[in-house]
Amino acid sequence: MTNLLQDAYQRTLAYQQSLQSRPVFPSPEALAGMTAFDEAMPPTSQSPHETLALLDKYGSPATVANTGSRYFGFVTGGMLPITHASNWLATTWDQNGALFLTSPIVAKLETIAIQWLCDLFQFPTQTVGAFVSGATMANFTALAAARHMLLKRAGWDVESDGLFGAPEIKVIVGDEVHISVLKALGMLGFGRKRLVRVPVDEQGRMLPDQLPPLDSMTLICIQSGNVNSGSFDPARIICEKAHEAGAWVHVDGAFGLWALASDQLAPLGDGINLADSWTTDAHKWLNVPYDSGIVFCKHPEALLGAMSTNAAYLTASQNRDSANFVPEFSRCARAVDVWAALRTLGKVGIQQLVDENCACARIFADGVRDAGFFVLNDVVLNQVVVAFGDDTTTQKVIDAIQADGTMWAGRTVWRGRVAMRISVSSWATTREDVVICLEAIIRVAKKTIDE
Repeated sequence: MTNLLQDAYQRTLAYQQSLQSRPVFPSPEALAGMTAFDEAMPPTSQSPHETLALLDKYGSPATVANTGSRYFGFVTGGMLPITHASNWLATTWDQNGALFLTSPIVAKLETIAIQWLCDLFQFPTQTVGAFVSGATMANFTALAAARHMLLKRAGWDVESDGLFGAPEIKVIVGDEVHISVLKALGMLGFGRKRLVRVPVDEQGRMLPDQLPPLDSMTLICIQSGNVNSGSFDPARIICEKAHEAGAWVHVDGAFGLWALASDQLAPLGDGINLADSWTTDAHKWLNVPYDSGIVFCKHPEALLGAMSTNAAYLTASQNRDSANFVPEFSRCARAVDVWAALRTLGKVGIQQLVDENCACARIFADGVRDAGFFVLNDVVLNQVVVAFGDDTTTQKVIDAIQADGTMWAGRTVWRGRVAMRISVSSWATTREDVVICLEAIIRVAKKTIDE
């Protein structure tokens, strides 16, 4: 066992050291090498060292180098060194984070991490939270809590009686609602075609004067950090209108919620703490390993009412049992990495991480404009949406930049135009990386356009 772990450690070090010199996306040769795994399941036991060697030789080159400093796709964070190390240790512990009885230490660290985060985001003191796999499950959990409370007010027990015959809940979203919210609403039985969509402005922000009539059976989903522009729905005015009517406001803040940790950027999220529930991803801007989503709810009874469960073989506990706050029962120890990141960075470190990423985004935007290309959004956060001409030209340039391998940024469609989206989310990205990437963007774009 010791020798095998030492073997894995050496391979891990070699992989980390290769990140700056390898293409960000796997080369065609690396992708072709994955055929090495096309074999029948061995009839007899194999050497674990041979298995690890196969995984490293053909698996490592076929990974996307999103833990490096030049990956700017899908608002994907890197992996802080401390969270890399804490994840190794937590894997060695192999804890089931469902109950205090299955892991006292995970229950303790989850309690502390949630409290620290609530303090960081300035949420109400009664706010509770828990860890899930990502934004989709976090949104699902928060919206289930909203469904529970709204229907309970109307005298309906949705967990016992289901949705057949239940009073109707009006669900309101912006035209730029994220797909994770739509998926969660669909799974909860709200129906995607039944949603009321509110128009947005040129940056994707919901227009509060376009809200329909609100009442105590209304659920409003707003976002903090548009997935393309990085913009924020006007939380304060929406929350105030909603609460006057007794409606529930949910905030999808997968990455934008972390702006609240910055003195400079916090005004973007003015009024967010007035909402009823929130979600975010720690595997985005906090830079912990995948997967790590977080749900928060201002109404503990609503979250517990929607998620808690019991069985004869479970022993009642006076301690925190995380399974009562989320859909999953058996679950990994996500809180360990989040606690490790928060304790190591501290409030100042988190602010510096967020601020520096946003500064790098502004440098990207300035460099692209200076080269004669087009930035399609107001760069208020870490997102830069770039066009290189018409849609056909822009697509060709995106393909060429991705093939070049210096950096990786994805394709999007923003306000009807094909564009490249640069998402600066990694602790490892430096201003030197931005300069190198800008040189590659400009070089490849001009060459592609001239061909």
